[in-house]
Amino acid sequence: MKRIYILLLFTLIPLVTHAASDATELEGSFKVGPAIILIFILTLFVLVGILFRAKDTTDYYAAGRGISRVGSGMAIASNWMSAASFLGMAALMYGTGYHGLSYVVGWTGGYVLLLILMAGQIRRYGKYTAADFIGDRYYSQTLRTIGAGITIIISIAYAVGQFGGIGLMFKWVMGIDYLPAVIIGGSVVLAYTLISGMLGVTKNMQIQYVIIITSFMVPLFILTAKFDYFWLIPQIGYGSVVQDIVEGVKIVDKAGMANTLGHHFAIVPSPEYAMPWDPSTGQTFFQWMAIAFSLMIGTAGLPHVIQRFYVVPRARDARWSVVWGLFFICLLYWSAPVYSAFGTILSSNPEVGKLAADAIVVYTAQLGNVNPLIVGLLAAGGVSAAFSTTSGLLVAGSSAFAHDLYVKVINPEAKPRTQMTVARLGTLLMAIIITAIAVLDLALIAQLVAIAFSMAGCTIFPLFLLGIWWSGSNRAGAKAGLIVGSIVTLISLTYLIGARAGWILPFNDFITYYLGAWYFAWIGAPLAITANIIVSRMTKETPIEIRKFLIEKVHS
Repeated sequence: MKRIYILLLFTLIPLVTHAASDATELEGSFKVGPAIILIFILTLFVLVGILFRAKDTTDYYAAGRGISRVGSGMAIASNWMSAASFLGMAALMYGTGYHGLSYVVGWTGGYVLLLILMAGQIRRYGKYTAADFIGDRYYSQTLRTIGAGITIIISIAYAVGQFGGIGLMFKWVMGIDYLPAVIIGGSVVLAYTLISGMLGVTKNMQIQYVIIITSFMVPLFILTAKFDYFWLIPQIGYGSVVQDIVEGVKIVDKAGMANTLGHHFAIVPSPEYAMPWDPSTGQTFFQWMAIAFSLMIGTAGLPHVIQRFYVVPRARDARWSVVWGLFFICLLYWSAPVYSAFGTILSSNPEVGKLAADAIVVYTAQLGNVNPLIVGLLAAGGVSAAFSTTSGLLVAGSSAFAHDLYVKVINPEAKPRTQMTVARLGTLLMAIIITAIAVLDLALIAQLVAIAFSMAGCTIFPLFLLGIWWSGSNRAGAKAGLIVGSIVTLISLTYLIGARAGWILPFNDFITYYLGAWYFAWIGAPLAITANIIVSRMTKETPIEIRKFLIEKVHS
């Protein structure tokens, strides 16, 4: 393997060096340098997938349960830092200013919630998937089946945003249309996921984290140094950039500094940028809080996030892996606002035109006249972010399909080889569905992802929270909570689809405001938990063996 890396490295260095003079254009051209970097890392991912290919079902579902704490933390961070984190957060803050911080707060807070309430307990329970836990804890094959179905739906909804990010980056690098860009990028991530399963996916995630964080940080040092801000820690220098946006930058203040198109580094005063609830953002205080809360509990209910706690040997390792994951995640989340701030100034000249917000990270580096190879590495980092999350989602969805539906419900006698085949067929089917939806380009990446969070917050999160911490939660209560959470989800999504189709539904303004597709879990989750508690108290109590297991194995 090492020889392969060295061979690739020495083959590509001359080509990359030659391509360094490649001109930067915002759109519509094939970029040689970035393309070479992209091809290199994609080849690396496939090779790692082959080297660490899954040999049995434990490798495919849970990476052999042999990943270290730090390695799992890197994998958690990489799995988490999706296209929505790498591209979407800066996009939201570029478009709505500090209102976009609700996504940062919600996503980060979700992992704190996981650390405190669930990580160790989930690992102690010792299952493979979220649906496996639900079916076992609530002693119900029906709930197991429904849980698997919800896992697949959430994985698809989440992955659609990632495929959108992959398509944008491939489109930018290769100068091709969005549709073939999505298909090419999706085919690569599908290839190595099919080969490697959870084992190779986890190994790849550790490599992808290094690529993601390196590619994200380097342009920030260059931008802050070039435009005379505190560059040693760009995340601190960022404060001065925001102050300049709010108060305005005169041409004489930054004389001689310009973007790559020759426009002065200047902007008129824009105080609304630092006002998260300013009317100009089109958002309110309620929406800010609802988004942050929904993303927080949604994080703790996402199947592919929960599944990561099964890949470490012990419960203690699961908790530490969350701590490491939070550290690695914060490095990127702390940096994303810097891109949005620089992007706001560098694109403020009307001649720049309207830029796609989801690609503002790359555009900012381009407009800041950062070396094309470094911009190419940045785009490759965006692809890595989308790949790492997508592969985790595909494994989670296919595990639900093969392990929870096929083996546990349809064919309990299935041999491991047959299970692997079914898992791979499930992965392929999911990839086709995700691609078909992604090409519709329905919304911003982070918004598409937020829908998956709200779905998880309304359905899976209440089942895990009560299932772990209240032995009184029983099968009937779980079904009642799931029904309530699903109804809230369906109402919100119906109004979202109706709005896209131009329908005027009853109470349209009220529902779309209070049950917005990005944050309906703010009310859906509490209602589901309440229904679960009420019905559990009114029906036959949880079997003694499950209550005993919770006390002796999960909370001991």
